[in-house]
Amino acid sequence: MGDNVVSVFTFKSIDTILDVGGTQSWTLDRARAKACKYAVLCRNAHHSDVEGPEAHGSAFMVGKVSDIVPSTETQGRWLILFSEYALCDVADQWEGRNPVRFWTTDDFDLIDFDALNWEPMPEFSAGEAVTLKGPGLTIAEAKAGLSLTFGVDPAAIEIIIRA
Repeated sequence: MGDNVVSVFTFKSIDTILDVGGTQSWTLDRARAKACKYAVLCRNAHHSDVEGPEAHGSAFMVGKVSDIVPSTETQGRWLILFSEYALCDVADQWEGRNPVRFWTTDDFDLIDFDALNWEPMPEFSAGEAVTLKGPGLTIAEAKAGLSLTFGVDPAAIEIIIRA
């Protein structure tokens, strides 16, 4: 059985993805996405704000999932962080309307994950991104995220803020 893969349908450019440390603003099951080894990014070239030149529906990047954290641009959504990435150009890798899909590596006949040319992600700090670029977190959001990370009830988490 192959490794778990989350596949997303994005209009964002490679530069934007590298700048934020991964791909973001996704509505998804954090625990399920965190169990994925890879993220396959497919081009949504029909979006009005499309940033990349890749053909519609093609896979253009694969990332090794390192964490799932709150999005820095859309409250209540998630950022899939990468530890490494590889560029690719594989046509017709998207189908359906839902922009997030879950697969295994066995489902990708045309992508050999082991043969990809992996590069380390540029230096990035998710904490800095939330502070500098995004609206930040509420206490409830922080507790919810920590409860998923540590497998405890949100009510069992105490957060102290010192100013």
